[in-house]
Amino acid sequence: MPMLNDSVRAEIAHRFQALAHPVRIVNFTQTFECQFCAETRTLLGEVAGLSDKIAFQVHNFQIDKDEARVYGVDKIPATVIAGERNHGIRFYGIPSGYEFAALIEAIVMVSKRDSGLAPQTRERLAALGEPLHLQVFVTPT
Repeated sequence: MPMLNDSVRAEIAHRFQALAHPVRIVNFTQTFECQFCAETRTLLGEVAGLSDKIAFQVHNFQIDKDEARVYGVDKIPATVIAGERNHGIRFYGIPSGYEFAALIEAIVMVSKRDSGLAPQTRERLAALGEPLHLQVFVTPT
């Protein structure tokens, strides 16, 4: 059974008309002992199917350990949004609720190859002397 209804699929497909460059959705999952892994894989597959500019890859977290290391994935379910390179964008857990809107926006931004940040923000970020690890935690309500 589909997770997205017809009106949501139509709205996302319309948003994805703005995709300029290919995007990869990479899902790390496993079959057993993973809450929301199956649902996440289904949801991401439906989203990826709404544009021919999106490639969808699924990796088994236990078997594809080297691939998980390449993307810096250390828990599941994990979703990586990447373009021509890995931008470090990860979603852990099922991207539902408000996180679903963030997932769609991340796909669009990666495809446009532009974060939308103001020039002053870009300058300040470029001046950072070492990598910054930023995490945002959310809980379902």
